[in-house]
Amino acid sequence: MRCDSKMIIVKVGGSLYDLPRLGGRLRDLIAGLGPRGLLFPGGGPAANAVRAMDRAQRLGEEASHWLAIHALAVNAQFLRALLPELPVLEWPRAGDFPGWAIAEPYSFAVADEEYAEHLPHTWDVTSDSLALRLAQVVGAAELLLLKSISAPERADWRQLSQDRVVDGYFPQLVEQQTSLRVRLVNFREFVAPSPPTPLPPGARGRLGDLPL
Repeated sequence: MRCDSKMIIVKVGGSLYDLPRLGGRLRDLIAGLGPRGLLFPGGGPAANAVRAMDRAQRLGEEASHWLAIHALAVNAQFLRALLPELPVLEWPRAGDFPGWAIAEPYSFAVADEEYAEHLPHTWDVTSDSLALRLAQVVGAAELLLLKSISAPERADWRQLSQDRVVDGYFPQLVEQQTSLRVRLVNFREFVAPSPPTPLPPGARGRLGDLPL
């Protein structure tokens, strides 16, 4: 896999879709990150609707897997509605975009089928593992999982999987990563950093001149 030290993948958990000012909060977040990255949508209510259809009609994991990924494609457009300045890019263009964009999950999942390492088609694989697989393929430096729950700084991914914070396949996949940094962030508690207070006119930038 290639390595892109400037690429960051930000997975926006579906549990955050009702968060007030979600678009503005995401805009504040990515302004403080690197110059290049991809937002990856979580499943949220759309994926839950597929789960309900599977339970009612016994669609099976294969059909449900692809229906859920189609639902993620709808959620990519939802993120675009919140952040109209960011394009929704199909694979492979998303991996080569020079700035920030929204990844279109379905085109990525279809293209990834060409590789032996592609993800299994089961309910153990959700947008968590898909975002991690995307980070792996593009050689990203970091994956941020934006959730509605906090986790220890040194996450035990197997325990978090058992607690249904991440999906069942995620621990197995994350253990294969050697250089990728993976962090879980409770985005409901996110506070954008304040910009530095400007110095008054004529002030020199010495330590003693800085406001405390």
